[in-house]
Amino acid sequence: MSVQDMIKKSAFPLFTCPGCTDGIVLNAFLRAFEKLDYDRSNTVLCCAIGCAGRTPTLLDFNVLRVTHGRALAFATGVKLAKPDTKVVVFMGDGDSLAIGGNHFIHACRRNIDLTAITFRNEIYGMTGGQYAPTTPLEGIATTSPYGMIEPSFDGCKLAAGSGATYVARGDVYNVTNLEKVIEGALNHKGFSFVEALTTCPTQFGRRNKVADPVKMIHRIKDMTIPIEKARTMNEEELEGKFPIGVFVDKTAVDLNTRFDNLLVRVQRQA
Repeated sequence: MSVQDMIKKSAFPLFTCPGCTDGIVLNAFLRAFEKLDYDRSNTVLCCAIGCAGRTPTLLDFNVLRVTHGRALAFATGVKLAKPDTKVVVFMGDGDSLAIGGNHFIHACRRNIDLTAITFRNEIYGMTGGQYAPTTPLEGIATTSPYGMIEPSFDGCKLAAGSGATYVARGDVYNVTNLEKVIEGALNHKGFSFVEALTTCPTQFGRRNKVADPVKMIHRIKDMTIPIEKARTMNEEELEGKFPIGVFVDKTAVDLNTRFDNLLVRVQRQA
């Protein structure tokens, strides 16, 4: 089935602002999904609140939309109840790393077999332009009108440190790489995480003097660097840069397998 066939005709006109790049991430997911030839009827897309969280509702899939920050918790329940189902979670950076941060850490720790995609646009978009855990130092938001004073989260480092077995970063400028890392995540057995660098011209751009959508994409181009090159650079040279590529790709026992093993052991003792 083609990418076009997986998008609802009723999705148009899109709810996103002019210049929003969330659709680039969604298209990269669809192309990876199409390439892997997965079955939509046996796939569940989980999402919550916000611009990124709403994107799966544009698709002709089984979509479970839940409360803010709780998409991973619901996705965990789906995967445990229906272990043969492909489960993919779409979240914003605030959704996954702020209100949903605790769920994120423990989903990584459990190595639940699902894919989580976080859209990192450095701000809360749909809910009012508040600063997010990813807002850069001195970044302007409705809740930091004089500049952000807190350091930002690195979602990939948090995922790797919490036990995720596949961790990668892509962006909306290097689209081929973004599709590649999402494909790797979908094809991985265990908890896979992709951080996608996106833009928000309306909430972040206007306040930080980069409201031009094209300039925002070029800003991402200037911020990103291939992971292979990043490994040859020192800390000072990497300041303000985001390595893109695969950080972690390893094999480990996933939660469903541990649960099945537990059932066998308990039944033997009965």
